Amino acid sequence: MSEPKERAHRTVQVLPGVHRWSVKDDRIGGMDSEAYAVVAEDGAVTLIDPLPIDEKALRKLGRVEAIVLTAGNHQRAAWQLRKLFGAPVWAPQDAYGLEDTPDATYGPGDNLPGGLVAYHTPGPALSMYALWLERPRSVIFLSDLLTHFDQGTPRFVESEYQDDPARTRLSIRRILDHLPLEVLCFAHGHPILHDGASALRRALDEDTEAPAPSEPL
Repeated sequence: MSEPKERAHRTVQVLPGVHRWSVKDDRIGGMDSEAYAVVAEDGAVTLIDPLPIDEKALRKLGRVEAIVLTAGNHQRAAWQLRKLFGAPVWAPQDAYGLEDTPDATYGPGDNLPGGLVAYHTPGPALSMYALWLERPRSVIFLSDLLTHFDQGTPRFVESEYQDDPARTRLSIRRILDHLPLEVLCFAHGHPILHDGASALRRALDEDTEAPAPSEPL
């Protein structure tokens, strides 16, 4: 099954217009998994890699009008929530492992619901995307590129769990080269709310398991 057994009961505001919820994910040994909701000024809600959550907790945020997946392995509760809210599911082009058919697909640089912009970041999966949100303070949703379970430096996932770990490092470097960053939101771990670019540089500088470089992106 693509969906964790645990269900969240509330969301927490990360910053105005961005909300988060978390569950202990039995599929990955009880590690925390995170999901997000972006609330537009008109009240439209876009869910990012949604985890199971009580319906009323999402309805408090506004009208759920879209669901965006960063990768095929992050479908989670997307299909259940599509049925519940009638919201279309957007998935990356060539996403694999999907248990149902998305309503729309996207590629590099595409504009997505909620003001999100798709940024291709292969590595953990070859069809994986980070999502950039310019407002309110240049937020990036990093999918599985890094984890952040404590107050220290974000960490790369062990290479054995990635399609191409060298490419993951290249994806982080490309993000640093091309996107202004302040807030980092992780699929596993706590957000970083200030100076996200410095946190990504530290992750690269302190990386002790970096494999040999792979082909250029």
